[in-house]
Amino acid sequence: MNTAAIALLAILVVVALFFIGQWFAVERKRGGDWKPTWLTSLIGFVTNFFDTLGIGSFAPTTAIFKLRRMVPDEKIPGTLNVGHALPTVAQALIFIAAVAIEPITLIAMIVAAVAGAWLGAGVVAGLPRRAIQVSMGVALVVAASFFVLRNLEIVPGGDAMALGGGLLIAGIIANFILGALMTVGVGLYAPCMALVGLLGMNPIAAFPIMMGSCAFLMPTAGLRFVATGSYSARAAIGLAIGGVPAVLIAGLWVKSMNVVVLRWLVVIVVLYTAIMMLRSAWIERAPVARGSAAQP
Repeated sequence: MNTAAIALLAILVVVALFFIGQWFAVERKRGGDWKPTWLTSLIGFVTNFFDTLGIGSFAPTTAIFKLRRMVPDEKIPGTLNVGHALPTVAQALIFIAAVAIEPITLIAMIVAAVAGAWLGAGVVAGLPRRAIQVSMGVALVVAASFFVLRNLEIVPGGDAMALGGGLLIAGIIANFILGALMTVGVGLYAPCMALVGLLGMNPIAAFPIMMGSCAFLMPTAGLRFVATGSYSARAAIGLAIGGVPAVLIAGLWVKSMNVVVLRWLVVIVVLYTAIMMLRSAWIERAPVARGSAAQP
C-alpha cells in the first residue's frame, strides 16, 4: 500500500472517530431512547450490502421507511445521512486499502467530488430537478449500452488503474459535477462507475473513488442533522449496527470477483439507476402536467 493510501485511511479513521464522538456526546446530552430495533438493523444490513455492490442505500431505505411508516418523512434525509455514514466509511477503508489505484488519480477524483458537493451546490440546486433526472437517466442507459458492447468485445476497452493528461482532467471535471449533483439527490455511485468505465479504467477502480468521496462527505452532513435533531436516533443507530458487518461481507465478495463478472455487475447497477431516475422523472412529471392542465 502506498503512502497516499495510508494517509487517506488515517484521515478517514480520524473522521469516523470524530463523528462517533460527536454523535454520542450530543445524544447523551439529550437523553432519550437510543435502543435500535432488530428491524432497523436488518434494514441496515440488507441496504448496505447492496450499497457496497454500487446499487446505493438511500432509495431502498427510504422506500422501506415509508412502507413501514418507521420514520417521519421530514426526518428521513437526516436518518439516512447519519445511519449510513459509518458503513460508507467502512466501504472506503476496505477499497482504498485493497485496490491499488494510482494515488494522484484517486486523490484528485475524491477532492473533485467533495469540492463539487460544497462549491457546486448553489449552481446545481437552481437547475430543474426533473431535467437533471432525465439527462442522467438517458446518459446512464447509453453508458450501459456501451459497457455491454465492451463486455461482448465488440468495442475495445481498458483496464487502467490510473489517468493522466486530458483523461485525468476530464475525470476531475466530471467527478466535480457528480459531486454537485449529489446535492439534488442524484447518487454518485452508478454515475461514477459509468465515468470510470468510459475513461478506460478497470471497473474495480470506481469503488475506492466513489466510496472515498462519499465517506468524506456523509459524516459532515450527518453531524448537521445530529446537531439539529432532525433525524431518528434509534433508526440511524440500527442502520449503522447492521450496515458495517454487511459492508465487510460484501466488500470481500466484490474484491474476489472476476473482472468479467464485475463488468456485468456495473451494467446491472448503471441500468438499474437509470431506470429509477427516469421513473422518478416520470412520476414527478404527473403533478406538473395536471397543474398545467388546470390553467385557464
